[in-house]
Amino acid sequence: MFKKFKDNFIGDRDFYHRLLVLLIPMIIQQGITSFVSLLDNIMVGRLGTEAMSGVAIVNQLQFIFNLTIFGGLAGASIFGAQFFGKGDHEGVRAAFRFKMIFSTVISLLSIAALAMFGEQLISLFLTDDGASDLALTLSEAERYLFVMLFGIIPFGVSQSYSSSLRETGETVAPMTASVIAILTNLVLNYILIFGKLGLPALGVAGAAIATVISRYIEAIYLIVSAHAHPDKFEFIRGVYRSLRIPGDIAKKIIITGTPLMLNELFWSLGTTMINQSYSTRGLTVVAATNIAGTAWNLFCLIMFAMGNAVSIMVGQQLGAGEIEEAKRTDNRLLFFTTATHIGVGILIAIAAPFIPLIYNTEPAVRELTTMLLLVDAAALPIHAYVHVTYFTIRSGGKTFITFLFDCLYTWVFPLPLAFFLCRYTAMPMIAIFFCVQFIDVVKVIIGTALLRSGIWAKNLVADEEPAPAKAE
Repeated sequence: MFKKFKDNFIGDRDFYHRLLVLLIPMIIQQGITSFVSLLDNIMVGRLGTEAMSGVAIVNQLQFIFNLTIFGGLAGASIFGAQFFGKGDHEGVRAAFRFKMIFSTVISLLSIAALAMFGEQLISLFLTDDGASDLALTLSEAERYLFVMLFGIIPFGVSQSYSSSLRETGETVAPMTASVIAILTNLVLNYILIFGKLGLPALGVAGAAIATVISRYIEAIYLIVSAHAHPDKFEFIRGVYRSLRIPGDIAKKIIITGTPLMLNELFWSLGTTMINQSYSTRGLTVVAATNIAGTAWNLFCLIMFAMGNAVSIMVGQQLGAGEIEEAKRTDNRLLFFTTATHIGVGILIAIAAPFIPLIYNTEPAVRELTTMLLLVDAAALPIHAYVHVTYFTIRSGGKTFITFLFDCLYTWVFPLPLAFFLCRYTAMPMIAIFFCVQFIDVVKVIIGTALLRSGIWAKNLVADEEPAPAKAE
């Protein structure tokens, strides 16, 4: 009995060797990113609650753009991983071209939307609680947003390159690019926010300039790394000699990827609206949720990396036609993720009282932040299980089901709950947050049923004849 359980859910040494080779670079990358994000958050927080809240609001708006990019690229990534697993480099090349075209179009649309409607969107998050200056918060947010618009295009380019490299099993180059970028961001933040080395103190504008510069550095590094090694990355050969994508591949990516793009777009909108509902309780809540969210990201780096690991490991096995092995691999990844995050949740609970102390903010913000982190700690294993479940369903191309599982669920359960409780009850903020976080128990039940059905385990490229691997 135990041997069967071990084989299906725990795995052997070879399994963990393959997992860790893939996972460690992504954890390092995500860990450094999240840690520097925390330091950035602390530095901006030194400017006051208004500055920190203004930056948090703009980042929430950009979160919608980021997730739309991730969603749009995800459809192509499903095919990229499976084409690579099949050994079809021409297919991988077509998927990459699709990513570059998509990210450029969405970037330009996002710049236009944020430039025209930025002030109105920011104002949706501003509710007077008598403790903060709304006009100052709006001013700081607008200053930050104006500069951040210049970093949108390189962000899309970086995501296109890094995702394609990961699909080929290359995780070191994306990790290195990210580390260089975030260290650059950290140093420039210190210099530009506070006016060091003889430069003027630019405040939130300095934070934005540092971020934009780091995004260009990351994009340039990834471009150079990929094109300097065409023997290693076959798909990069002649990739820009033409932007042509075979019609059948483009059609399949669009059919598969559109639900993913819509899912990420509307899921991010739903999440943003949940945070907007929280913001109706005042800027104290905006500041506290910002601090708690930044700290939560630092502790959840394994969970985020596991989503990519599922996409790559399970996706490649599906593309190779190893359906039963893909199911077994997924069971092991689910078990490992959930068990690991019980321990991570305990670490969050231990750290919760101390994290708010490093911020220059009011006692009310610190107290609420601690309580939010304790709720996050308790709910983390649930969210970890759901996170890997989502990537499992997506790896087999069941994108409409992922749309229902992720996006529709958000709009049917947590969003209406947050909207109603925040606006029409006197329930304390921490109780509302608890209800919204733990409503995902319903999602665990739905996800488990979908996993056990096996409908996600599909080879999307089984009927494709390998195209010639030559460059055009």
